Amino acid sequence: MGARILLALLWLLHCLPLGVQAALGRGLGRLLYPLAKARRRIALRNIALCFPEQTHDEHEALAREHFEWLGRSILERGLLWYASPARLKRLIHIEGDVKLAERSERPVMWLAPHFMALDVAGVSVLLFQNRKGISIYQAQSDPVMDAAIRRGRLRLGNAEIFPRDEAGKALFRAIRRGDAFFNLPDMDFGERDAAFVPFFGIPAATLLAPSRLARALNMIVQPVVAETLPGGAGYRVRFLPPWTDFPTDDPLADTERMNLWIEREIRKLPAQYLWVHKRFKTRPQGEDTLY
Repeated sequence: MGARILLALLWLLHCLPLGVQAALGRGLGRLLYPLAKARRRIALRNIALCFPEQTHDEHEALAREHFEWLGRSILERGLLWYASPARLKRLIHIEGDVKLAERSERPVMWLAPHFMALDVAGVSVLLFQNRKGISIYQAQSDPVMDAAIRRGRLRLGNAEIFPRDEAGKALFRAIRRGDAFFNLPDMDFGERDAAFVPFFGIPAATLLAPSRLARALNMIVQPVVAETLPGGAGYRVRFLPPWTDFPTDDPLADTERMNLWIEREIRKLPAQYLWVHKRFKTRPQGEDTLY
């Protein structure tokens, strides 16, 4: 019942001007900050680990601002799931070569870190270019919400998503036939197929798959960063120049380079990164938990 009520609310709100949705989202974030205690603690811990040079007050101010962007991302999900393509095209501002995958004879990997507007980046590759886009998603325990997420991400067509626990062979086949892969490289999924690679100077379990997959399938890797703009100004999605020297024959070095790039992008938009995820949950053997 809770999922159905939330989805109905998102549908109702998507009709409002974006500036109104933004104000409501910021208000929701301010409300969530004292209420979502576990997520607040995670965000504050991550921020303290990644920005040790800052004071506690600065950490808290960044966390509070982050929750406002988080509130926006929750409410504005309805816009991405229900608004017309024409309205979305007016709100999403593209920078860079969005049509690289469409022209390329080699398969393309879009490398997109977890900023608050990540789903906007996913929508943009369906709206502004014609190559089929594929991705991996984490299946939800609530079947109503899981179905809603699938519908929302697939409704524009020219897309396919694979549940994480079933993705392997299907993903390879899709890339081999030329589909472009929207890859989210910066979450902690444990030690399997991962290495402890520095992230803001802290060993973080990081998948080696971007490097290994790109090398195995001769892929072009194009970084993509999505930003939520203030008020009703919409969103900016930057399709950056593809990396010319990635991958190499050293997946560990490639992954270190990738994490350094993500760090640089986070420093540009620190409040819009996904701090409520336990990025440092998996620890090297014998090391105590950071949470």
